[in-house]
Amino acid sequence: MIKLVLTGLWVCAVTLASVYFSVQMATAPATNPDDAKKAQQEFVKGESINVPVIANGQVSGYFITRISFMMEKGKASQLQTPLTELTTDELYSLLVGNKAIDIAHTANFDVASFRSDIKKNMNERLGGDYVADVLVEQLDYLSKDEINNGGGAGKKTVKPVKIVQGDPTPDMVPKAAE
Repeated sequence: MIKLVLTGLWVCAVTLASVYFSVQMATAPATNPDDAKKAQQEFVKGESINVPVIANGQVSGYFITRISFMMEKGKASQLQTPLTELTTDELYSLLVGNKAIDIAHTANFDVASFRSDIKKNMNERLGGDYVADVLVEQLDYLSKDEINNGGGAGKKTVKPVKIVQGDPTPDMVPKAAE
């Protein structure tokens, strides 16, 4: 009789434990693979860079840009060349050399292609998979005529042409969202 009662208690304990752990596993938050990837990355803030637009042998305006990167943790400190200078050179190549943006038709500008070109070219120049993601924080155009007409005392303030609405950077994300 005692064996029967102990067996019944054993079955009840095993059943309760299995139900408890199955409920715990079912209500556990699902892990997002993007979150795991982002945890292994660090944000490398870019600097504001002014790239002149040259037309007919003279400067016709300026691109005002700020490009930041998401890189694997520790890889940014391993670089032997400064990331800012490489970014500046890459932006000069894309914006001045290749004429990636047509000022007259800024609505046709393909931001995704621009980001992928920067990422691909930066990784080629760095010799590895350093840049995981490119964040375009600012990409504006200011013509030389607007600069000359807007300067001086008592003149109106000049607004640049916004080509791209910037990406939110990790330091802009509220702490509650994390």
